[in-house]
Amino acid sequence: MRPDRYAYSAITTRPDFSWPDGKRLALYIAIGVEEYTPDTGMREDIVPDAIRPGSGAPDMVNTAWRDYGNRVGGFRLLDRLRDLGCPPTILLNTDVYDSAPDLIRAARADGAEFVGHGLRNSEHLQAMNRAEEQAYLARVRDRIAQEEGSPPGGWSSPWLAHTPHTIDLLAETGYRYLMDLRLDDQPVWLNTTGAPLLSMPYAAEVNDSSTCIGRQATAESFARMIIAEFDEMRRASRQQPLVMSIILHSFISGQPFRLAALDRAFDHIAAHRNEVWMARPAEICDAFLQAGPAGG
Repeated sequence: MRPDRYAYSAITTRPDFSWPDGKRLALYIAIGVEEYTPDTGMREDIVPDAIRPGSGAPDMVNTAWRDYGNRVGGFRLLDRLRDLGCPPTILLNTDVYDSAPDLIRAARADGAEFVGHGLRNSEHLQAMNRAEEQAYLARVRDRIAQEEGSPPGGWSSPWLAHTPHTIDLLAETGYRYLMDLRLDDQPVWLNTTGAPLLSMPYAAEVNDSSTCIGRQATAESFARMIIAEFDEMRRASRQQPLVMSIILHSFISGQPFRLAALDRAFDHIAAHRNEVWMARPAEICDAFLQAGPAGG
């Protein structure tokens, strides 16, 4: 798929431009706000079945751990982003509109951008045929449009899973950018059978799910990763305008001991606040369309 979806382009050979106010580094921080079907389908667990006797349904331990994010952790992460002065980006399972409406209202009050992230995180696109996938993308789009007054510009796939049709269907369904891939530090145009689709840089590793849960990194290690990524991106952005992303989840980074470490990373970013454009992906997309090189 790769040669058909995007062309090779060395970052050193592209036209130069700047983000708004002459900034060279754009930063967005995304919070995964998710819903799961208890005991069935895909799920993110903190206590694996393999180390528990008598594991199986009902799995109240892992269900409760995930639910903590929408009852507590999500609100605390919104507080941190508000203190930092960074508008939140919400990777939204639309079932959360029904299961945790107070968290949605709090994010909306903070000016969040809501990115389509499926109905719930117990399912993924690879289990669907083309027609099912198209209907699924449209259903998420329509629910966000109904609740927010306009359709989402961005899509992030549950479990970062895709079919051969996903990129084409996203463009057909009206999405403007995909937030799943880290092939570059700038947005990149993806080839589709219809309208172009922009790939928004998405951190596969500065991501609490893949790093803190998948690799069992400590909260302190994750905070150090954020600081190192930020310092290097800030240095490199003197040569080219770049996009940095930090991917968090309400039930992972919203845990108190991880919040304490995250505070240290955010304090470091805040010390260089005047060098960074803290934005939502929709704003980055618009700025790239206006100032960036056509075609990526």
